[in-house]
Amino acid sequence: MQRIYARRISVLISAFFILSLAVSSTSLRAADKEDEYYELMKTFVDTFEQIERNYVKKVDRKELMEAAIRGMVSKLDQYSNYISPDDLSQFTQEVEQEFGGIGIQVQIDRATRRLLVMTPLPGTPAYNAGVRAGDLIMDIEGKSTEGITLRQAVRLLKGKPGDAVNIGIKHDDSEAIEKIEIVRAVIKVATVLGDSYNADDSWNFMVDPENKIGFIRLTHFSRRSNAELRAAIDQLRKQDMKGLIIDLRFNPGGLLSQAVSIADMFIESGKIVSTEGNNSPVRVFSAHKAGTYTDFPIAILVNRYSASASEIVGACLQDHKRAVIVGERSWGKGSVQNVIELGGGNSALKLTTASYHRPSGKNIHKFPGAKESDEWGVRPDEGYQVRFSGDEMRKYLDYRRKRDVLKDEGPPESDYEDRQFAKAREYLLEKLAKKDAAAKKGKKTESPKPDKKKDKKKENSKDKKAEKKAKGAAKLPSIILIPRSQTV
Repeated sequence: MQRIYARRISVLISAFFILSLAVSSTSLRAADKEDEYYELMKTFVDTFEQIERNYVKKVDRKELMEAAIRGMVSKLDQYSNYISPDDLSQFTQEVEQEFGGIGIQVQIDRATRRLLVMTPLPGTPAYNAGVRAGDLIMDIEGKSTEGITLRQAVRLLKGKPGDAVNIGIKHDDSEAIEKIEIVRAVIKVATVLGDSYNADDSWNFMVDPENKIGFIRLTHFSRRSNAELRAAIDQLRKQDMKGLIIDLRFNPGGLLSQAVSIADMFIESGKIVSTEGNNSPVRVFSAHKAGTYTDFPIAILVNRYSASASEIVGACLQDHKRAVIVGERSWGKGSVQNVIELGGGNSALKLTTASYHRPSGKNIHKFPGAKESDEWGVRPDEGYQVRFSGDEMRKYLDYRRKRDVLKDEGPPESDYEDRQFAKAREYLLEKLAKKDAAAKKGKKTESPKPDKKKDKKKENSKDKKAEKKAKGAAKLPSIILIPRSQTV
């Protein structure tokens, strides 16, 4: 019997290694730990065997195993979870923002219970095939989409690049169903968006051409976010941008590495964030001077759904007085998750392994039972709190959803006013006005006798001081929309 137990335990030991981490006691000696580990695994194997053999109905081994893993993870925190083989592909695509598909954002239409095209992505197979916003997908490979779920639609429309998929489209101005064959391609979903589409289907990042104010929405932090953001800023600088609004509202976070590299774009030195875990030493991420943007003020928009990596960026720039925070208090997620492969890479465990702290050392994480008066999240700077009511937030989401649609006639006219955006713009205009005043004052103090060497020396000195002052002024305190939709 002992040999049977040993064989069973050796088979299951790799899948349940996490159990030893959860139950081991640091006060036990090494030998005691091994004995305890053996007894616990023996109990687990006994339970597994009894359920499989004697439960009233036949139970699938795989389902039973996954249920056991989820049960263990449920005793941890809300951000740790098991990623099954069925969900692993979707999780990887969310991180990489790259997959084989046709390039449309879809959701279920409440009226028809069919698949509604929210908008095609520029330059994708669906866009080139004539699929447009407002189209209903009536069938996929001859199968009706009535009553389809988003999960089912994703499985049918995504696939290997180069393979074709046939869909039936009903345009919003016609009753006829048009049959279209679309060849799938690698779809790269942008995480850096502008205010609206230009005529050439590119994003317009210059929201206020008169005052040269740029506007960039960062929906989440994926592997290419750093490169996308730098490209957008470089484009704006070619248009003589003077101030920048970074919109992190509804941004749920993403990769820690991307949050660090993006924060590093805007500060020349100092701490960006530090992390500390039970099984890992304190790690400090610091800024580097090379490639830093310092010549324009920044305003960052956050709301109650800005979390994790977006809080790292906001807190860092706020603590270094590089940006002003506008909007409302953020979500409050100060923990870091690592993705650990299980079963040879067929499934994974997203496990909280560390907590992170902002440069000032203040807490970001909102612990269970935390009060409004406690220290958590990222708060707007004094005088820049603009909280949306539930109705106002719904109106904003509706406004933004319509504005993000790719149409030949451009974005629709709207009288909606985004108060949070308006406050950020107001801040930048004040900073730019002060910068201009400082520059003009510097010119008035120039020496009236530039032809003499002595006076010329003084003039050069004053010019340098004025330039330094102007640069100092520029260093003063400077999204994912999450509707029930899916990109395929």
